[in-house]
Amino acid sequence: MSQLIAPHGGHLVDGLVAAEEAARLKQLSASLPSWDLTPRQMCDLEMLLNGAFSPLRGFMLRSDYESVRDTMRLASGELWPMPITLDISREFADSLGSATRIALRDPEGVVLAILDIEDRFEPDLELEAKQVFGTTDRKHPSVSHLLERSHPIYLGGRLHGLEMPRHYDFGHLRSTPREVRAFFSKMGWSRIVAFQTRNPMHRAHLELTFRAAQIAEANLLIQPVVGLTKPGDIDHYTRVRCYEKLLRHYPEQTTTLALLHLAMRMGGPREALWHAIIRKNHGCTHFIVGRDHAGPGKDSSGTPFYGPYDAQTLVARHQAELGITMVPFQEMVFVAERAQYMPADEVPEGATVLNISGTELRRRLQEGLDIPEWFTYPEVIEELRRTHPPRHKQGFTVFFTGLSGSGKSTIANALLVRLLELGTRPVTLLDGDIVRKNLSSELGFSKAHRDLNVQRIGFVASEITKNGGIAICAPIAPYKGSRDIVREGISAAGVFVEVHVSTPIETCEARDRKGLYAQARAGKIPHFTGISDPYEAPLNPELRLNGAGGDPASLATQVVALLRNRGLIEPATPA
Repeated sequence: MSQLIAPHGGHLVDGLVAAEEAARLKQLSASLPSWDLTPRQMCDLEMLLNGAFSPLRGFMLRSDYESVRDTMRLASGELWPMPITLDISREFADSLGSATRIALRDPEGVVLAILDIEDRFEPDLELEAKQVFGTTDRKHPSVSHLLERSHPIYLGGRLHGLEMPRHYDFGHLRSTPREVRAFFSKMGWSRIVAFQTRNPMHRAHLELTFRAAQIAEANLLIQPVVGLTKPGDIDHYTRVRCYEKLLRHYPEQTTTLALLHLAMRMGGPREALWHAIIRKNHGCTHFIVGRDHAGPGKDSSGTPFYGPYDAQTLVARHQAELGITMVPFQEMVFVAERAQYMPADEVPEGATVLNISGTELRRRLQEGLDIPEWFTYPEVIEELRRTHPPRHKQGFTVFFTGLSGSGKSTIANALLVRLLELGTRPVTLLDGDIVRKNLSSELGFSKAHRDLNVQRIGFVASEITKNGGIAICAPIAPYKGSRDIVREGISAAGVFVEVHVSTPIETCEARDRKGLYAQARAGKIPHFTGISDPYEAPLNPELRLNGAGGDPASLATQVVALLRNRGLIEPATPA
């Protein structure tokens, strides 16, 4: 039996209690306050219970949280770069009173764990963003989540796991750290290099990982993240099918594939160090750290959030303490004259180098263009084309926003007719008034209720988009935050096009046949957008229309032109 590297902290945590205790706690949970876990919290809970986050045994207390935030170490001094916290609403926190335990439930109401409440505190979220991610720029996805969507109160304490979150997909690839270690021992592997990925893998990745394993004289673990990744990433179902097909091209009994249900933070250097610790807990001795590892892209000024080699520098600084060896990512390029991949720094002078960027690959998929076999394998291309057809066959959402009376509903109806006339895909109109009547009749017009209404519209639109249809939405949608949530949800399913119908409020009032503006100015209608409630105009919509000028048909034509220019209706070139 092989001798594997010790887990971080010396012991692999098992957060599940014995069956008898689990049955007792499940009975007890009926009398406990319950918190419904968010998708991010579900991922974190799974990693805590299965030992991937060893030595953590629960959500962080204030002492650990602040120490990790400021020094990348637990209060005990153990290296740990990322806060693992349970954020709850202020209302739920106030309702707890003197409660010392809560039940943690999945979205279907199943009790997964009991949390002993050992600490309750209100964090400085701006400081957390600055210290952990190095920025408060909301273009960073985790900063945006932290400052705009997370709850204001943190609970810390030990977890008592009753059962693991349930997954119904790829069960044969969902292995706990303990199970991965058992596999390594069974195979006699003691040196293992791990490769983290959240994107499809192609020939260059195969060459890179195989070369890394050769250099390290190690076997290879490909461990893609299938929890939460960067918004807009390819869905994990497609990616995993691609990984399985790529796996056949590695030499037999050298490489294995296991999925990691991690909620990525896109935290650059800190994230890379975190990933290394997680792979150490899985029994890996080496870890490939990429160029701009877990980087979220560029900030609001167009500057990358992190330097290209910041992650490698940080992991290298701590690898002796961790006991896991970093393998720097080598850029692999295809050299035409040799018909093979080579490290970029070994290419002979004057050689013809071929490469396809991720952006170029997406363009070729969107436009139905050829993808050469030197770049990837035919079976991988087939999988990608199956779930990512050309743009003119993809679902999309046109999301109109504007003041009441701006003309957005009229333009939306004109657009509906134009798209039905084309007949390329099913089209559904989700007008604000129609949705209010049929989907949100119980809601009022407070900010919370407006946000909920818009998010309901966004959910329906995302389902339509995901299934290849066209959704046209025309709510007022006055708040940027709720529109951003809708954009993110729909962008994960297809294409989101925001159209701001910019109409002066004087024009809107003049069009108001129902006299709503007059009633609002008289104080008879509370929470009226533009009068007693704000309207946060989009800063960078895909299209801004002057609702005071032009007839609805001509304004709808502008939308059609935008859709055509983006390849969403009628291909720019024959597919």
